[in-house]
Amino acid sequence: MRILAINGSPRKGKNTAQMLSAALQEAEVLGAQTELIEISDFKIEYCQGCNKCLRQDACSISNDDTSLLLEKMRNADGILLGSPVYFGNVTGQLKTLIDRTRSLHMVRNALQGKVGGALVQAGLRHGGQEAALAFLEKYLRSQGLTLVEGFEAWGEAEPRSLFSSGTMGTLYRDSDEQGKPLWFKGVMEDCLTVKACRLLGKNMVKMFKTLSGGRNC
Repeated sequence: MRILAINGSPRKGKNTAQMLSAALQEAEVLGAQTELIEISDFKIEYCQGCNKCLRQDACSISNDDTSLLLEKMRNADGILLGSPVYFGNVTGQLKTLIDRTRSLHMVRNALQGKVGGALVQAGLRHGGQEAALAFLEKYLRSQGLTLVEGFEAWGEAEPRSLFSSGTMGTLYRDSDEQGKPLWFKGVMEDCLTVKACRLLGKNMVKMFKTLSGGRNC
């Protein structure tokens, strides 16, 4: 199994990247091959709305790195998306890439049957994670991916719906006696976040084996 993780954060190697890495490490233990893409390393132009992709599996823009990223997505068995939460949604960088994947969808679902997962993180406990995660889940489903089971990384660590790929992290740790918020230095200091990320990576491999009839990674 080949899992491609895309870090939608402009901050390389920070909280979102660390969450993705934790998921990938767990998948590697089970035999998967993994790759982490930092979106900030690539030039991605905005979709121009030319609608060339309505007629063929191609994009009219050729002066950026998007075609390379789309090819990586085509070649992967599993796609894991991650983003910090900006005003209740994913980053502009990740949204731009998502817009440019129309050529993978409009003529035919080129990603149909792959395994999908998503994770998000924000500073606050209720910092818009639900909305950002719902957006990523809807996108992955629209591309024909099968989402894996996950659970929220804060609050009650109860399993979410089978149809949720949700892993949510927060930097909020607690509050002092005066109600002043206390913060983790990094999201991976939260043991529930670490557990959730590892579960996400493990379940991506398990789902792949289920969909492929038990074939090993």
